[in-house]
Amino acid sequence: MSHAFPYLTVLVLLPAGGALGVVLLGALPGVRRVVLEWIGIGVALATLGFAIAMAAQFSTGTGGFQFVSDHAWASGVGVKWHLGVDGISLFLVLLAAVLFPIVLAGARTRSDARSFVGWMLLLESACIGSFVSIDLILFFFFFELTLVPSYFIISGWGYARRAYAAVKFFVYTFLGSAFLLVGILVLAFLHEHQTGVLTFSLPALEHTHFAGATGILLFLAFTAAFAVKAPLFPFHTWSPDAYTEAPTGGSMVIAAVMAKLGTYGILQFDLRLFPQASVDLAPLMLTLAVVGILYGAIVACAQRDLKRVVTYSSLAQMGFVALGIFAFTSQGLTGGVLLMFNHGIVTAALFLLIGWIYERRQTWQVSELRGLQAPAPVLAGVFTVAMLASIGLPGLNGFVSEFLVLSGAFLSHRWWAVVATFGVVLAAIYLLWAYQQVFHGKVDLANSRTRDLSWAERVVIAPLILVIVFLGVYPKPVLDRITPTVNGLVAQVEAATHTRQPAVARSGVAGAEAAASGRAGR
Repeated sequence: MSHAFPYLTVLVLLPAGGALGVVLLGALPGVRRVVLEWIGIGVALATLGFAIAMAAQFSTGTGGFQFVSDHAWASGVGVKWHLGVDGISLFLVLLAAVLFPIVLAGARTRSDARSFVGWMLLLESACIGSFVSIDLILFFFFFELTLVPSYFIISGWGYARRAYAAVKFFVYTFLGSAFLLVGILVLAFLHEHQTGVLTFSLPALEHTHFAGATGILLFLAFTAAFAVKAPLFPFHTWSPDAYTEAPTGGSMVIAAVMAKLGTYGILQFDLRLFPQASVDLAPLMLTLAVVGILYGAIVACAQRDLKRVVTYSSLAQMGFVALGIFAFTSQGLTGGVLLMFNHGIVTAALFLLIGWIYERRQTWQVSELRGLQAPAPVLAGVFTVAMLASIGLPGLNGFVSEFLVLSGAFLSHRWWAVVATFGVVLAAIYLLWAYQQVFHGKVDLANSRTRDLSWAERVVIAPLILVIVFLGVYPKPVLDRITPTVNGLVAQVEAATHTRQPAVARSGVAGAEAAASGRAGR
């Protein structure tokens, strides 16, 4: 479905143009830092406005791509400016559009605001471009472009080991992407051999046929890049250093937005292009997902650094997303998509709050933080909401998505779902322990001087808390837009593989969603 106004083109180019404008304006003498920061916030808010306008016009009755822009770009080699958004990508675009103005307003840097704002806006453009590209070369361009601003944000404004973390992040993700590029080219050439047409358009490439093990090899090539980006176990080893050493704003966008490119790629490309390979390798992917859930949770229990607790918690949450995807049920996939959005909101809130704690106390070590609830009750209260949402407390957004993932996985892959449930229990242990150590207990002199959230900080964090509560109580508007695309994707996989999800899953997604909403509202 196309529209007269090119929403997606504007969403991609507006932040990129804002980045260029900030860099050029900042080169002029006498331009104050605060001016550049407010320009960046203004551009990010304008992008959010266009994203909300697009979402308001998004049709809930179709599962296909909407707001399509299809223009010749490099027609000689089959590459087009081909953009579209569906129920899977819609809320990831909104996630990016919501978080970047919050980052620019709440996680400002004390040095070189011109470069920081410019890199952030360019990263926003690259992330949104990745989520809306349905030409594989265009997707690869934006997918790779995210590396450049992320590298400079970590290395330029990070903490003590920022140089090591930035290089490790770049090398790992760049190597993974090399497999993706080879896979895209092989896929396109196979399609050209079968049809006589060279194209990189996703809807066209879905009809490519594979002989022997070709589909599995291409699936592995694509998934190598996506698993590193997500990150999924055991391709996660770059993430603890990158998340911890990045500045607060960098941790927020890399963990909450950019990491979703990995699981989004699996959903949007692996399942559509290689349905048979996806089903054949589902036991392997489910095993890696469950191991990642338990590994992330167990290692988080051993951390004494508050930022690393959230880092390993994020690894476990991405395992839940993968579990939902490879359950191949409507509930599981719907829960996986919703969890990507909810995890982004919750993780961004936690990293932002931890960043504010560091500004006040210059440490993340749990042993040096105690009794903060007394001098900073509002900070403690907001942290409580975000922490309980991450655990999956009914009434907050984390519960709905985890409920759908586990119920969907239980219908088709029971034992993996049962084992994954222990990850929920462990999450409650390490997050409640961390909260108790930091905010409860007798406060010492140093911590007693910790100031509470200012009114400006409360305004910045408020949208995230409102989304956490609203989607926990009433997730229907989001589920109504995700479900048609997910149902279409499940049907496509079933038709290609001659398999069927359990009857309960086919008829019960609405009931599962209602149950999730009902329990959340109690």
